[in-house]
Amino acid sequence: MSILIKGGRIIDSGEIKADVYIENGKIMRVGENLDMDATTFINASGKLVMPGLVDMHCHLREPGFEHKETIESGSRAAIYGGYTSIACMPNTNPVIDNAAIARYVAMRGKEAGYARVYPIGCITKGQKGEELAEMAKMKDAGIVAVSDDGRPVMNSGIMRNALEYAKTFNLLVIDHTEDVNISADGVVNEGLNSTIAGLRGINRAAEEIGIARDIALAESLDARVHIAHVSTAGSVELIREAKARNVKITCETCPHYFSATDEEILSYNTNAKINPPLREQSDCDAIIEGIKDGTIDAIATDHAPHSADEKGKEFDLAPFGTVGFETALSLAYTYLVDTGEIDMPTLVELMSHAPSRILGLPIVHIRPGIMADIIIFDPDANWTVKAAELHGKGKNCLYDGWTLKGKVSHTIVGGELKF
Repeated sequence: MSILIKGGRIIDSGEIKADVYIENGKIMRVGENLDMDATTFINASGKLVMPGLVDMHCHLREPGFEHKETIESGSRAAIYGGYTSIACMPNTNPVIDNAAIARYVAMRGKEAGYARVYPIGCITKGQKGEELAEMAKMKDAGIVAVSDDGRPVMNSGIMRNALEYAKTFNLLVIDHTEDVNISADGVVNEGLNSTIAGLRGINRAAEEIGIARDIALAESLDARVHIAHVSTAGSVELIREAKARNVKITCETCPHYFSATDEEILSYNTNAKINPPLREQSDCDAIIEGIKDGTIDAIATDHAPHSADEKGKEFDLAPFGTVGFETALSLAYTYLVDTGEIDMPTLVELMSHAPSRILGLPIVHIRPGIMADIIIFDPDANWTVKAAELHGKGKNCLYDGWTLKGKVSHTIVGGELKF
């Protein structure tokens, strides 16, 4: 397959107006007024041509929870949001805590043939927080990081051993930072709105104490740690101060932490039940500031699909999570770029280059000789999110009915036009 993309503006480390010619899975030429024979022609006039997005934190649910999502349905939904590579968390059933299951997930991703799928293995066996999982064997089987996502490693001694052991294999540790003794049975952010709604709150200290511990461990061991889904102003400040001391810490946030607040819970919409919870406007502002000054390295989706029956339960009983593949880029464009907070090359860094760099994946640029993982984005497209029309199995979308600006029109993975 050969593809000629004409008339677009290339957004990479900078911005230029140029055509792109793709052949045999790679970018062959980039330049103005290219006149090549190609099997597929794409008119990108008025649109942005960008490296494919990389999601370093999502949930594909397979094996074990295929009623929520499968590797095929999830990786297919991902391409509609512009994701060409996705890294999936290990809280499946059975969990990804050994080489056989890691290999199975990687194989299923290749069989699906949509976005590239990279498994993340468990830190501890069974996600129980008691005994380290077989990190070396799982790395040989294709994992790109380890995490007990959803079940934080509460034992600091185990976490210390995990950081030291992972360091031996140059393997990233991703931590869901939450002191469960503080969060307990909470379901929303602790504050005025939790009181109004009569819902049990989660104090922001639950997240911040976990981050402070991980910073202390990473600093004392000179080891890498990555903090998942940062949601509070205090968390941003802790990470900012640690980076100033050259602690080897990176972090991500998600679109719902800069585009929505805990006012969403007042309607008892269970799609607004997320962990960490939606916070207050001051936290959203701090997250945006952290993105602007480089404290926050990446934007991930934390795509968390559930069935309608599960999300249809009472608020207290419904599971945490919202889907995010197909809305993340549009939300980032609407709330960060269109508002003038950041420019498009910075957004590419946050959603493509930085996640790749952190996970140790090839960094995609739009240059000759590079693999052709490319998306085309229409910044002028205004669209209304309709959860029922999303391409994944899970329709539990916080943004159902919201109008967003900017939409992906084409996704190319490995030189193949996927949609």
